[in-house]
Amino acid sequence: MHSTLSFSQATTVPTTNYAFHSQSPINLRFYGLRREAFGISILTRSSSGRVRLSTRGRSKRTSASTGNNGTPPKSFDYDLIIIGAGVGGHGAALHAVEKGLKTAIIEGDVVGGTCVNRGCVPSKALLAVSGRMRELQSEHHMKALGLQVSAAGYDRQGVADHANNLASKIRSNLTNSMKALGVDILTGFGNIVGPQKVKYGKVGFTDNVVTAKDIIIATGSVPFVPKGIEVDGKTVITSDHALKLEFVPDWIAIVGSGYIGLEFSDVYTALGSEVTFIEALDQLMPGFDPEISKLAQRVLINPRKIDYHTGITPARDGKPVIVELTDAKTKEHKDTLEVDAALIATGRAPFTYGLGLENINVVTQRGFVPVDERMRVIDANGNLVPHLYCIGDANGKMMLAHAASAQGISVVEQVTGRDHVLNHLSVPAACFTHPEISMVGLTEPQAREKAEKEGFEISVAKTSFKANTKALAENEGEGLAKLIYRPDNGEILGVHIFGLHAADLIHEASNAVALGTRIQDIRFAVHAHPTLSEVLDELFKSAKVKASASTSSPTSEPVAAVLAAVSLFVKLLCCDDELYVVSCYSLSLVGRERGFGGVKSRIRNILVVLLELDNHIGIIKILYKG
Repeated sequence: MHSTLSFSQATTVPTTNYAFHSQSPINLRFYGLRREAFGISILTRSSSGRVRLSTRGRSKRTSASTGNNGTPPKSFDYDLIIIGAGVGGHGAALHAVEKGLKTAIIEGDVVGGTCVNRGCVPSKALLAVSGRMRELQSEHHMKALGLQVSAAGYDRQGVADHANNLASKIRSNLTNSMKALGVDILTGFGNIVGPQKVKYGKVGFTDNVVTAKDIIIATGSVPFVPKGIEVDGKTVITSDHALKLEFVPDWIAIVGSGYIGLEFSDVYTALGSEVTFIEALDQLMPGFDPEISKLAQRVLINPRKIDYHTGITPARDGKPVIVELTDAKTKEHKDTLEVDAALIATGRAPFTYGLGLENINVVTQRGFVPVDERMRVIDANGNLVPHLYCIGDANGKMMLAHAASAQGISVVEQVTGRDHVLNHLSVPAACFTHPEISMVGLTEPQAREKAEKEGFEISVAKTSFKANTKALAENEGEGLAKLIYRPDNGEILGVHIFGLHAADLIHEASNAVALGTRIQDIRFAVHAHPTLSEVLDELFKSAKVKASASTSSPTSEPVAAVLAAVSLFVKLLCCDDELYVVSCYSLSLVGRERGFGGVKSRIRNILVVLLELDNHIGIIKILYKG
């Protein structure tokens, strides 16, 4: 089979700046704060005397993009309908029930979506096997621990059954959890037929129409296969097929060296295969921090039965699989490979076809549903579609299962009256190779670009697993933790880890980013000894924050304003102290001259906050007691 291929990486839909216009006050909750969420917040007092936060001013109105599609129903079958029962939809459904919403979830395939059935879950089962095999096969490792192990082997079907059984168990758990909480599971493919209306059903059966006050699209993604490649499911496969482990090829070409490609290279080489990476870009692991990529290549690729070609795309495949390699830029023929199988690991594409988006004037961008920072769907005219949200892989903001779940929870917060914006820079990611790779925030090149654009300096701190007692006890001292931060105020810009249990270690850093904790505060945290967590402890302690930086958590000006307002809100509710009104300074003056960035998340001594807002700048002043 002859075919010329051109690879295009699926990219995320650009973040938009649409803001919801509300005439009535709404409460704010703060999880992974984003600055954009607080630039328009003001204090209002209700008739009962309670202080609340509201949004006004420079915002765009929601526009009902209904056209000729009818009017919304006056009563609803459900408070919330979720189309897609993957990890994102499941997380949203459970949170919705907790909030008292009558909820239904529509699933046309099986509960659990890609993650549970064809992704995260079964792949971790295979990687658990590869990790054990790799350890048992390492004579040097075993000898260092004083162990003697005979030749390790495996049963391919037994390994495949382990992955399948795990997926079945998790799928059953998800289904039972929703049923136990009263979530209605509607079977069939969902299609939006108009405002707040969804049709669902199976082929050959009568469709049903249900209505809901709010709708969440959570349809996930499918493997991205470049044009020209024909996947047969046997010798030319995607991750969906590879997870079934129907055979272990002697030699397999893996097209793409991202998360999916790296993890499968770990599995296949542990089970005895030779692997050849084919990467269209000029370097392996292009999505990782370059320094981490370099170290990972030295540990995960060079010592193993892996070779690679970069700047190359495959141009032909056949049976057995014949791959002609061409230069990605010049299209000049470079080499020909004849391998036993080829795994197409070039990323994932959104599964949004057939959703009926045309009925509400929504046009996808490269298949992704356009949304704003609150996951609200945007129509072809740039207006927000009322009561319609999209989460997870279908919107392309961050194609990770836990990001989808976080987005779903964020949406439920909004539809129940609590504004919430998820900070995607606080969402961690991990690659479950042996050793693992994890990260949160910006890579070093991204941070330097941001610093140059915004006019601040960055610094980098590093620590090695070779200095960690627990890692050395496990004879797993190969690894590095890297911190990218601002030395002027201690803000954490990015953390990258390569080493034993890196996927577990990253959460201390991601939580710090989400909560706005600065290095000068987190370095005082106590870690149990001896544990791998001390790698992060040493990392934060090694960072050099300027002495002029406040010892309390510096916060961006808009966020600090909100924190101050929240403190006042709590004070007014909980005490009868007399209020003192003081003169005001602008936010910028307070930020520069009064050290406003040092306001702690638990402000106890604020006597009063006066916050005014026009269309340009908020005015605020804080008076501290003691």
